Amino acid sequence: MSGYQVKHGRSFRARIVKVIIWILAFCLTAYILGPPLYWHTSEALVSRFSCPPCLCDDCSSHSLPSISQGIITLASYIAISMHLIFPCMKNDPDMTEEMEKTIINQLSEELKLMESEATETQHIADKTLLETKKLVSQYQKEADKCTSGMETCEEAREKAEIALRKQQENTARWELRARQKGWKDDGPLKSTLRILDHGKLKVGDIDHM
Repeated sequence: MSGYQVKHGRSFRARIVKVIIWILAFCLTAYILGPPLYWHTSEALVSRFSCPPCLCDDCSSHSLPSISQGIITLASYIAISMHLIFPCMKNDPDMTEEMEKTIINQLSEELKLMESEATETQHIADKTLLETKKLVSQYQKEADKCTSGMETCEEAREKAEIALRKQQENTARWELRARQKGWKDDGPLKSTLRILDHGKLKVGDIDHM
């Protein structure tokens, strides 16, 4: 009868320890995940009544301290829990091993969650940077096209001015030669001479054309 009572007492204590472990795990999860959920909810509510945030904003600098603080807090709670519960289970190796596995699994899940959040944040930052680079490249191509078009227009304008000047000089030469041959016109002769002078052509050179 005494052996049954001892066994029953150990089983009862094991159940109590399991309940305490699950309560601690739940409290730790709520303590670590509560503030991020609260801030995400607050930011969502604020964003509905304010200007949208800049795409270049990076929250990785804020997430790293919170992750390290969460790990430190989790380790502290685990140490305290081990210190409080260890006297109750030091004579039960199975319970000790089970609790160690539970704590390790809980810590692994928290680390995986933190790593997933950090990876997601980094992915968003990389995606934003890639989109920014694409926009910059597109704008640079458009700017190069505009610059090339302006250079082409400038060259065409200069060529048109040279062609027009040559045409005016040829017209003035033939007009002056016709006047020398006896052709008369009511138009002014000064403009013709001015065009020829601008083209560095003397009146005497017309006879040699």
